[in-house]
Amino acid sequence: MDQILNELGGLVLGAVPTMVLFILLVIVYGLLVRRPLDRILAERHARTAGAMEQAKGAIAAAEAETGAYEEKLRKAKSELFEARERRMKQWAAEREASLEQVRQSAQQRVGSARQGIDQSVVEARAQIEIASSDLSARVLAAVLPSGVVAAEVAQ
Repeated sequence: MDQILNELGGLVLGAVPTMVLFILLVIVYGLLVRRPLDRILAERHARTAGAMEQAKGAIAAAEAETGAYEEKLRKAKSELFEARERRMKQWAAEREASLEQVRQSAQQRVGSARQGIDQSVVEARAQIEIASSDLSARVLAAVLPSGVVAAEVAQ
C-alpha cells in the first residue's frame, strides 16, 4: 500500500504543473477573452434593444402621423362635400330664380294676351252689333214693303 501511495503522490506531484497551467489558462482566458466578449455582447444587446425601442418609437410616430393624415383627409372630404352641397343649393336657387322669371314673363304674356283677347272680344261685339243692326235693316227691307220699313226706321 505504501507503494501505491508513493506512486499516487508522484502522479499528483507530476500533475501540479499541469493544474497550475490550467488555472493560469482559465484566468488568462477570463481576462483576455471572456471579459471583452461579455462587454461587447452587453453593448450589442444595448444597441439592439435601443434600436428596437427606437423602431417602436418610429412606428408610434408613424401611426400618429397616419392618424393626423386620416383626420386631414376626413376634413378635406367633408369640405368637398360641403362645397358640393353649397354649389348644388346655389344651382337650385339659380334654377328657381330662372323658373320664377320665366313664370313671371309667361304670366305677363298671358295677361297681355288676355287683354288683347278681351279687347278683340269688345271690338268683335261692337262690330257684331253694328253688323247686326245693319243686317236687320237689310232683312227688314228685303222682307217688308218699302213704305213700312221707312215708317219703322223712323220710330
